Amino acid sequence: MTSPKGKGRGKPGDGPARPSVPRVPGPAEVIAAAQAAAAAAQAAAGQALESAQATAGHAFDAAVRLPPASAQLAAQLPDLVDSLTQAIDRLNTTIDRLDRTLALADPAFAAYDRLLPRLEAMVALGEDVLGALARLPGVSSLLGRVTGARREEEPPAPPKRRR
Repeated sequence: MTSPKGKGRGKPGDGPARPSVPRVPGPAEVIAAAQAAAAAAQAAAGQALESAQATAGHAFDAAVRLPPASAQLAAQLPDLVDSLTQAIDRLNTTIDRLDRTLALADPAFAAYDRLLPRLEAMVALGEDVLGALARLPGVSSLLGRVTGARREEEPPAPPKRRR
C-alpha cells in the first residue's frame, strides 16, 4: 500500500497563521456595479416620471372639483415634471462620465491586481524570517534594537516608603 503524497509530513498546525486580507474588487466588478447602479437609477427615474404624470392627470381631473389653491398646485405639476426630466438627463450625463472614467482607470486596476499578491507574499516572507530569527537565543533583543521593535517592559514598581 502506498500513502498519499504529503500525508504524515510535518505536524498539524505547522506554518504561520496568516491574517486574512480583504479582497479588492477587480475592474470588471467595479464597472459591473456602476452599470447596475446606472440601470437602477434609470429605472427609478422612469418610475418617478410615470408616477408624476399619473399624479398630474389625477390632479387635473380633480382640479375641476377643488378650490383655487388646489388648482394652482395642479398648474405647477407640469413644471415639476420638466424639472424631473432635466434632473434625469443630468443623472444620465453623470453616469456616462463615470463610465468613461472607470474605463480610463481599468489599466491601473489591472496593475494593482497583479501587484498586490506579490506584496502580500513579500510581507509574509518577512514575517516568517523575523519569527524564525526571534526564536534564536539572544537574537530577539538584537533584532529589537536593529528594527526598533522593542517590547515595552513594565516600569519597575516604586519603592515602598517607610514611616
